[in-house]
Amino acid sequence: MKKFLQRIKALLKRILKRSASNSHQPSPLINTRLETSIPTVSPRWESGLVLVCSQCTNERLGSTASEDLENWLKSRLKFEGLWGDFRVVSTSCLGVCPRMGITVVIVSNGSHGNSPCLIVNPRSDRELLYSYIKQNKD
Repeated sequence: MKKFLQRIKALLKRILKRSASNSHQPSPLINTRLETSIPTVSPRWESGLVLVCSQCTNERLGSTASEDLENWLKSRLKFEGLWGDFRVVSTSCLGVCPRMGITVVIVSNGSHGNSPCLIVNPRSDRELLYSYIKQNKD
């Protein structure tokens, strides 16, 4: 889990760096000295990373609700040929803890550090969530 959080942090730093370079202002969150010594890669999911909280459902909706949503999103993205552009991953608590629903965060290059945090009903909001993810494609 620690490596996963480090990868997310690195992805967010790259996104912030790109948006900062577009505005010609260096980001205070990026330590350029450290960045030059650590190799970077361009992930396949350049359009977006969809984080699905697994902790929300364990306590309220049943342990398989977030897994079902995650698997449905993966298969839908694969079916429509968008799996390489987007990646769907399960994560532990995102700190939102809705009373009902699953917390989903969509990190994309176009979000400029403002990644939407959505509260999704894992059954009735699937199509709406999928449409929202497709809108974030570069």
